[in-house]
Amino acid sequence: MDGLCAAGAKATAALLAELTPAGHWVGELSSSALATATAVVALAQVAREADGGLIRGGLRWLAQTQNADGGWGDTVHSKSNISTTALGWAAFGAARADGEFPAVLARAGAWLEKARGAQTHAATIAARYGKDRTFSVPILMTLALGGRSGWENVLPLPFELAALPHQVFGAVRLPVVSYALPALIAIGQAVHHHRPTRNPLARLIREALREKTLRVLASVQPENGGFLEATPLTSFVTMSLASMGLAEHPVAQKGAAFLRGAARADGSWPIDTNLATWVTTLAIDALAAQPRALSPEQKLTLRAWLLGQQYRAEHPYTHAAPGGWAWTDLPGGVPDADDTPGALLALLALGAVDAETRAAGIAGVRWLLGLQNGDGGIPTFCRGWGALPFDRSSPDLTAHTLRAWSAWLPQLDAGLKKRTARGIARALRFLAQTQRADGAWLPLWFGNEHAPGDENPVYGTAKVVLALRQLRDRGIAFPPALLRDAVRWLAAAQSADGGWSGARGGPASVEETALATEALAGTAEVAAVESGARWLCARVASGAWSEPAPIGFYFAKLWYYERLYPLIFTTAALSRVAALDG
Repeated sequence: MDGLCAAGAKATAALLAELTPAGHWVGELSSSALATATAVVALAQVAREADGGLIRGGLRWLAQTQNADGGWGDTVHSKSNISTTALGWAAFGAARADGEFPAVLARAGAWLEKARGAQTHAATIAARYGKDRTFSVPILMTLALGGRSGWENVLPLPFELAALPHQVFGAVRLPVVSYALPALIAIGQAVHHHRPTRNPLARLIREALREKTLRVLASVQPENGGFLEATPLTSFVTMSLASMGLAEHPVAQKGAAFLRGAARADGSWPIDTNLATWVTTLAIDALAAQPRALSPEQKLTLRAWLLGQQYRAEHPYTHAAPGGWAWTDLPGGVPDADDTPGALLALLALGAVDAETRAAGIAGVRWLLGLQNGDGGIPTFCRGWGALPFDRSSPDLTAHTLRAWSAWLPQLDAGLKKRTARGIARALRFLAQTQRADGAWLPLWFGNEHAPGDENPVYGTAKVVLALRQLRDRGIAFPPALLRDAVRWLAAAQSADGGWSGARGGPASVEETALATEALAGTAEVAAVESGARWLCARVASGAWSEPAPIGFYFAKLWYYERLYPLIFTTAALSRVAALDG
């Protein structure tokens, strides 16, 4: 295909050029209006004079990046949404800066009035998240701290439950997702402080357990202060404690220090520090079709670095067993079921498996088996939590795990191989049960704000197709219709110009087009693959290919983009197509 070799070589060279001096990839997450707003509010609550420059820098960045309609989106490429706009609006109030930015505040207020319609701001925000209070309660608390709403609109959180043994958290059905324990404690205490519990028995219990749950909060805070390396979560915890007069508490001080260190030169904050482990494993996998793209020395360095990222002890935050990998190499990471299969696949892609690598791989396989839910699917962090969306089994994580399990089967002893085979069979049943009638699957951690319900069936289906094709090539049986219907759906979702969006009729992105092209390469959908490859080649030739799209879904309906995603996904797709031509 004309231009394919040149475009593929250019994509590969650009990806390799992003290797850091340390020998792995780090990437760069988008700046976030939501993260910036929460950091401003947190630092304003801490009320340290030295933070004035950071606070003013954040407000100026928000003013400069306000959308034309008066709202804010999660990234500078995102549509305005009520959560981020409300938090941006609150940030100016918390910093007592309304008078400095009257036009900004007038536009934001007008957008919010239009968005809420006949409802109150509180009701509109609560409706956005339904039963999941992981993000609605923090937003409403921030509005209260910014003087935009009253504490009567902030629902209480049962922070006293954090005093229970962690083994029962799933059973008690907390109103927040598994990774939000710090928010449950800190925000729950703040709500109780500003609007004390009316029930005298509940008030007595909560008062008695304040210090104990604060100790739990301190025990799960990483050494650098950043909970999950996430600016919003760390900000919510910090502002909660500071609002109660606990700005000098060690958790609040460490949280504020993390926020100061996470601020960018332009005044903004990213939603998370980095996805270094995740983008490194994706990059290695993308280059797997080009065995000589990485030198032997680079492969050794990458292998050693990846082995060093594996958790070898129970995690203090989620109490995850040893053997998993997180998305980052920083202290706030938590092992999860997308980064762990990513690391397992990357270790195999780097070449011959030595004893250390094999031991790490076996531990990773066991870790994923221990995470598998009763429905056969794979959740993100914790087995058995299923009340809220981001704790449930998901097709994209299950597909990624299937790829890792099937790839590692030859390295396992007979007993573990048998157990893994059973896990594979159960996971395939989960995929059969969750496939839509049209053949598609929906992912958990990626979406498309132009699609109905912010869903991204192109991403989810492409990931499952890649897994099913790998299983088929390894002789693992499953109903043929699973793959056949998915391939047909994916091909039919292609736009007339050869690109793919998260939904038919939406704007095509490099990431989604590359994922679909890679998944279909080598199937009977030759015309779709050729058209997708031409679309990618044209973008590479024009230079437009490196512009990332906000398809990443972060906790609780937050969007992000990652600068390396277009480079990684394009390299993977064009390498796979070129291998077929070769």
